[in-house]
Amino acid sequence: RYRPFDYVGHPEAAHVVVLMGSGAESAHELVEHLVSRGDKVGVLKVRLFRPFSVKHLLAVLPASPTSITVLDRTKEPGSSREPLFQELASALVDAVAMGARSSMPRMLGGRYGLASKDFTPAMLKAVFDNMAEPAPKRRLTVGIRDDVSGSSLSIDASFDIEPEDVSRALFFGLGADGTVSANKASIKIIGEETPLFAQGHFEYDSRKAGSTTISHLRFGPRPIRSTYRIARAQFIAIHDPEFLERRDVLVAAMPGATVLLNTSLPPDKVWVSLPREVQVRLVEQRCRLFVIDGYGVSEQAGLGRRINTVMQICFFSLSKVLPLDEAMRHIRCSIEETWGNRGPGVENRNVTALDASL
Repeated sequence: RYRPFDYVGHPEAAHVVVLMGSGAESAHELVEHLVSRGDKVGVLKVRLFRPFSVKHLLAVLPASPTSITVLDRTKEPGSSREPLFQELASALVDAVAMGARSSMPRMLGGRYGLASKDFTPAMLKAVFDNMAEPAPKRRLTVGIRDDVSGSSLSIDASFDIEPEDVSRALFFGLGADGTVSANKASIKIIGEETPLFAQGHFEYDSRKAGSTTISHLRFGPRPIRSTYRIARAQFIAIHDPEFLERRDVLVAAMPGATVLLNTSLPPDKVWVSLPREVQVRLVEQRCRLFVIDGYGVSEQAGLGRRINTVMQICFFSLSKVLPLDEAMRHIRCSIEETWGNRGPGVENRNVTALDASL
């Protein structure tokens, strides 16, 4: 259900953030967390920007805020302020002039998320902290390092509010190896066949085939509003061992995380082949390391270099998101639905890879 404006938070909030788009869901998540511990904060989500309805705005915005920060995901060179800030300030000035509001709150404005930067609860927490200052920054940026005008807010990178009962998984794959397709199938299975809520974000390189793909998957008992990359994961799958040399794939590994590595090396050679930094991280975080020769299993089953079926069942087997026999049943149905029209040969090869993987 969408209205022109939706307010979430304390009914007598002292500090309110106003924004629109996907960033509003991260703000919703943080505000619920802060209100639960007694903070008087809120977020106003703008659903309809044009026409901008002052009447609908005043119907949902509490009269209590002493400070309002408007966040725009745009930069307007030559303008005094960004579009959403100007609309809100104008609306509140009219409301005070008409007697609909008794006073004008302190208005702050800023930018976030430019150049596809993430917008996390830690960044929004810095915005609320800024409003609580006696002399806050009136023009600010979050998530962007502004070392020219000095408008950036300091961010506490360790601040995290994701609940422990939300399963978080990261998958590092190669374009055209089937990783993304398998993860989308997993989301569909869990979202439709279990009471859990599911979410997926996918990062692609512009070259697609052969380049890096990163899949961010979340599963939890409540609606998931975390519209940002996973920073702490209980499960990490590395579908090509070269990633261990090229990037820090374990930076998000939580203590005790399960790590799945696809490699053609025999089991007794795997550990000594890992970079020293990877060995140290695995030991320090007490990770559980599992390996499989996904390419070998796929090639023996006649699937070539597509390892999606192999790695998908490994994920279900290790993550325990679903009982294994139930997961097997759903994946078989997914294979039939996806590949059934390609003939029994293709379908049987996927089923063979599924059985051989375990």
